[in-house]
Amino acid sequence: MLRPAVEAADPGGPGPRPHTGRSVTVLVLVVLAGLLPLLGPPVAVHGTGEAAAPHAGGVGLLRAVLFGAVCVPLGELLVRRLARGVPDAPPDRPGSWSPYAAGAGFVAALGLASFVSIGHAVPHGFTGIDMSGLHRSREGRLVLLEINAFALAALCAWWRRPLAQLWSFAAVVVAEALRAHPPGEHAPLVGSGLTLVHLTCAALWTGGLLCALRTLRWWRDGAAGAALLGLYARVAAVLLAAVTATGVWSSLRRLPAATVLDQLTTTAYGRALLAKVLLVVAVAALALWARTRLRRAADPLAACSPARAEVVALGAVVAVSGLLTALPLPVHPP
Repeated sequence: MLRPAVEAADPGGPGPRPHTGRSVTVLVLVVLAGLLPLLGPPVAVHGTGEAAAPHAGGVGLLRAVLFGAVCVPLGELLVRRLARGVPDAPPDRPGSWSPYAAGAGFVAALGLASFVSIGHAVPHGFTGIDMSGLHRSREGRLVLLEINAFALAALCAWWRRPLAQLWSFAAVVVAEALRAHPPGEHAPLVGSGLTLVHLTCAALWTGGLLCALRTLRWWRDGAAGAALLGLYARVAAVLLAAVTATGVWSSLRRLPAATVLDQLTTTAYGRALLAKVLLVVAVAALALWARTRLRRAADPLAACSPARAEVVALGAVVAVSGLLTALPLPVHPP
């Protein structure tokens, strides 16, 4: 329910003051994150001798939007559960972004479905889209599952049914894990399991930090805010460990250990993966900085500054992850 304008204008009332500058900054960062998968394929493929995947930029952008649409609601569910464990936590909470995330994910899944429906090509008008053909391929059936899951998630968010919403986004994560590892791959169930854990932990980490920072802007109690950040930091440490372990294992399955260093610089997939690794290292450094401030600074909420930078870096990680899904996989040596 929307807050009355009188309450929002009351300087003594709860809720953040409007920050036009921050809104513009967020918009600029979102646009820059969208440019990463759009402009990345030519840079990644240049000089490798590999053929660029058709329409890799558009596919990478759609998958980045899809991944982001999963991060937001899962993060909100995590932080709202953590907030219940904060003693004397203020009752105020920021408005949910889950309906918007579900809508964005639905549009991205529709875009991917139109691409898949005509053999991984860009349709020229609505008449060129053959949605009925999606049932004939495994990837088509999975993207149909994602479309339905996002539609159901939007309805659940509108009806305020968070647990039902959770199952909808879980279906999207499962579909992405299965899509990333087709049956012809070596041990596809192992790969799908790794991707499932990797995506889930990454979504909780990214979306959780975003929601935690949004919640702190609504709370005026510094002690409660510091307690919430502390709870999130402990969970984030476990999530980071899981993301790192599954990411390294998955990478070694696609880039054999004997050639991994060479392929990180000589293949498009390896270059994008290297960029993602460097970003994750930067994110981990920012997280450590924020945790140090939270423990040692006179004002624990000083940890918000590096945490905001961490959110930006995590957004870039999501964008590069979308790009990775659109690049050709490296060829294993015989």
